[in-house]
Amino acid sequence: MTPFKVIVQDKVPKKLGAFLLKNGFSKRAVNNAKNAGGMILVNHKRRYTNFILHVGDEVIFIPGQEKHNPWLIPSQKPIEVVKETENYLVVNKPAGILSIPSRYDDNALVNQILGYFERKKSVNIKPHIVTRLDRDTSGLVLVGKNAIAHARFSQIDKTQFIKKYHAIVHGNFAPEELTGVIDQPIGRKGTSIVRSIDSTGKNAKTAYKVIAQKSGASLVELRLYTGRTHQIRLHMQYLGHLLYGDPLYGQKDNFKRQALNCFHLEFPDPFKKERQVSIEVPDPHDMQELWHNIPK
Repeated sequence: MTPFKVIVQDKVPKKLGAFLLKNGFSKRAVNNAKNAGGMILVNHKRRYTNFILHVGDEVIFIPGQEKHNPWLIPSQKPIEVVKETENYLVVNKPAGILSIPSRYDDNALVNQILGYFERKKSVNIKPHIVTRLDRDTSGLVLVGKNAIAHARFSQIDKTQFIKKYHAIVHGNFAPEELTGVIDQPIGRKGTSIVRSIDSTGKNAKTAYKVIAQKSGASLVELRLYTGRTHQIRLHMQYLGHLLYGDPLYGQKDNFKRQALNCFHLEFPDPFKKERQVSIEVPDPHDMQELWHNIPK
């Protein structure tokens, strides 16, 4: 893995350990650098985390080997990588697979990413999902290649991650309802996966814009301002426009999964200051076919 270099800008003396945490190196990453084959250098000399830094010092962080999870089995199923850098990649996830493996499913996106790096013979790579999608939602997923990338993305305010979706919903919108913002809290129903609009729940906010309408159906663009479980599905239900293929919150139809795709992802690159990354992909074939076959 490429070493990370940071120049101390703060004129106030600070311990090396505190400086690393402030600059996106997690405690686990620091421990790995000290104990698992990495190094922490200040002006090209190895230093302990209690070493006092001064302005102008050059800190070089060489990550150690992350602990291997023996239960994470690489999958050889191919993935669609839309963007890749030294520290992260963006993948276009198909519907029907989990982002993170469960006890009952070891062919999740993480497994497929492990297989991708195995085929590339890449070493010291451990995927960390940054933006997750439900099993039956397709679209863009941001993945850190290491714990440092995950920690740096975690330090970014969630409002700086712009996620936009396309959804195909039942029913048509009135002319005065073609754009709007749904600001309705979402709560959990006991231990069930089912959520509901609940005044005692967590705040949830979604902006929407109707792109096109056909007989009894609408194509909607949505932007999430919060990331609650099933947020878009519930907020569309709240408006009375149920997603195609969503029996949990909608109605039975012939579409085999919820017609929801994350087509746009935008975020600041924590490794290149002042650089905003913006990525878009077309909707998958099944959603395009669904929309094409709805009568005008």
